[in-house]
Amino acid sequence: MTYNNGLLRVGVVGTGAFGRNHARVYRDLEDSPELRVKFVGVVDADKARARAVGAEFGTPAFGSVSELVKAGVDAVSVAVPTIAHVGVAREVMEAGVDVLIEKPLANTLAEVDELQAIATRHNRVIQVGHLERFNPAVRATFPLLTQPMFFEVHRLSVFTPRSLDVDVVLDLMIHDIDIVLTMAKSPVKEVRAVGLPILTKKVDIANVRLEFESGCVANFTASRVSTERVRKLRFFQPRQYVSLDFSRQDVLVLTVDENAGRYADFDPFHPVGLTGSVPGVVPFKPSVEQQEPLRAELASFLLAIRERRMPEVSLQQGRDALAIALRIIDAIGEHSRSAHLEKLTGGVS
Repeated sequence: MTYNNGLLRVGVVGTGAFGRNHARVYRDLEDSPELRVKFVGVVDADKARARAVGAEFGTPAFGSVSELVKAGVDAVSVAVPTIAHVGVAREVMEAGVDVLIEKPLANTLAEVDELQAIATRHNRVIQVGHLERFNPAVRATFPLLTQPMFFEVHRLSVFTPRSLDVDVVLDLMIHDIDIVLTMAKSPVKEVRAVGLPILTKKVDIANVRLEFESGCVANFTASRVSTERVRKLRFFQPRQYVSLDFSRQDVLVLTVDENAGRYADFDPFHPVGLTGSVPGVVPFKPSVEQQEPLRAELASFLLAIRERRMPEVSLQQGRDALAIALRIIDAIGEHSRSAHLEKLTGGVS
C-alpha cells in the first residue's frame, strides 16, 4: 500500500487524558524520518476540549469523525469512552482507516467479534492499547522467561475522576492480565475474586487469583483509591525470581546457583537490592533502555500499518485479556452476593 507522499496521515478520536497524550506523541513523531508521519487532527464530542487540544499541538479540531476521515487519514487512535469504541472503529474501518483502540477494547466479547469481522472484511489493522506491553522493563523481561509458576502483581493508584465508566478490573488490572496471560502461555482454569466499590458505584479495589492449566498461579491486586502509586510485577520460575517495576522501568533477577559462593553487596529486601550478602544467589539487572511506552506503542502501530502485518498487541490478545477480565467481574459479583455485601455497598455494578 502506498500513502500520500509516503506519509502516514494519523488522527485521534477522543481528547480526554489518554487522547491528549496520543495527540502529543503523534505530533512528536512527525519529527521521525523513519516513520514519516503527518498528524492530521483530533475529534471529540466536547468541541471546546477538542479545540483546546488542537491548539496545543497545532492541529485542526474536527466536528465529527466523518470530517476527520474526509480530511484524509490512514490511521487513528480511538480514545473515546469504552461504550463508543465499536461505533467509532466501525466508521473509520469501513472508510479504509486502520485503528488503535484504547483499553478496555470493548464492553463485551460479542463487540470484539464484530470488530474482527469488520477488520477482516475491510483488511484493516487493529492494535489494542495495552500500553504496558511497551514498557521497556516488560520488554527486557520477556527474554528471561523459562517456566513462570507464581506471579504477584500490584497496581495501585490514587483516585482520579477518569475512566469511571468502567471498574478497576477494566481500568487498571487489565494491563496486568494481558501481560501475565502472555507470559504464562496457558489457559486459565479457575478464577477467584473479591472487589468492592469505595468512591464510585463500580468496583474500585479488587483482589484476584488465577490458576492456569499449567499449574501456574497469579495473584493480582488493583486499586484506584490507594494513598500511594505502586506498579509492580514479580514472578518465580525454577531457581529464579524476577521483580519488575513498571514505574521505574527496572528489572531485578535473582538466580540460585548452588556452586556460587557468597555475593557481596546484595540484599533482596533492600529497595535497590545491592547491600549485604546472600550465599548461592546471583543478582542480575538486565539492561533496560528507558523510553516512553506510549511513543513505543504508537511507533509499533505505525510500523505494523506500513508493513501490513499483525500488530504486537493483536485483537485476539485483546479479546483474551477482556475474556478473563469479564470472568473476574462475574466472580466478584458472585462473591458479593454470597457474602451478602449488597446492603453494605449498594451492589456491585
